[in-house]
Amino acid sequence: MPLSPGEPAPWFKAPTPSNPEYHFDTVGGRYVLLAFLPREAGPRGAALKALAAHQALFDDVNASAFVVVRDAQTAAGARDIRGLRWFLDAGGAVSRLFGALSEDGAEQFFWLVLDPTLRVLSSAPIEDAEATFHYLARLPPPAEHAGAGVGAPVLVAPRIFEPELCRTLIALHETQGSQFTGVMRDEGEVTVAVMDELKKRRDVLVEDPDLQAKIRERLERRLFPLIARAFAFETTQIERYLVSCYDAADGGVFHAHRDNITFQTAHRKFACSINLNADFEGGDLRFPEFGPQTYRPPVGGAVVFSCALLHEAIRVGKGRRYAFLPFFTDEAGAAVRAAYDARVAGLASPS
Repeated sequence: MPLSPGEPAPWFKAPTPSNPEYHFDTVGGRYVLLAFLPREAGPRGAALKALAAHQALFDDVNASAFVVVRDAQTAAGARDIRGLRWFLDAGGAVSRLFGALSEDGAEQFFWLVLDPTLRVLSSAPIEDAEATFHYLARLPPPAEHAGAGVGAPVLVAPRIFEPELCRTLIALHETQGSQFTGVMRDEGEVTVAVMDELKKRRDVLVEDPDLQAKIRERLERRLFPLIARAFAFETTQIERYLVSCYDAADGGVFHAHRDNITFQTAHRKFACSINLNADFEGGDLRFPEFGPQTYRPPVGGAVVFSCALLHEAIRVGKGRRYAFLPFFTDEAGAAVRAAYDARVAGLASPS
């Protein structure tokens, strides 16, 4: 059965004409229309004609449309444009996820409207195109979809690092030869780092044991108690002691993403961003599923949030933003990571 209002839409990866692996979880923050098309030419053509007539609704800011295509003829002519993309679903995997295709081959064709958190707002048979587009046109701005302003479920904690420690970490970044770093992607059964336009950031690892100890002491005494209070989570593990720089000269940015969706990152529970300076423009954190509000802690202050939240560091327009960016987990998370490492080591071992 198709999903009902209030239910979260499943996340998936599927090809589009312009992207061999589109991550559906990244489209939060706007309304989303999914169209599961009939195979028959007449009904399919009527749905596509209605979509074309209302294309102005879809600008990738307020709303985006995705057509799930299973027939080869439509797929061959599909072209992605701003606001409208085509999921190529020849094998039916996406259709099965959403109840448009059952295991015995029975099909349903419908429109599905999702809210900015990718939960179902409404569904309608594919024949009810005009009612669906009328409904979309009357929706409030995405930030008001809940009926009231809703802040992101994040913790803002000032006074974690003192100014002297902030300056020490900035100096480390400036003197240790920072490098552009990529993003994590699953390839087969393993996770690899790839370079793409999602992220423009230079990183340096803190490798000095004494400096690591100073950082950990401050996190344990000043931040971890607040995380326990806000999220009922006991942090025991810190992943990476990383100093980063988003530089306006580089176009410093990290577009919308989640931090725990690959095999190698599934153990991560919370992300942390501690600002080390304030003399920059842009660079703030935003959580698109919860509106346009941005978050910038004071120098030495932290923003902590679930790694499952869609988030972005908006482009730095002037200056450089320096930040300390660890991940936190617990013993259960550490066990998940250890299991992944053991599995990868097994794959690499000669048989």
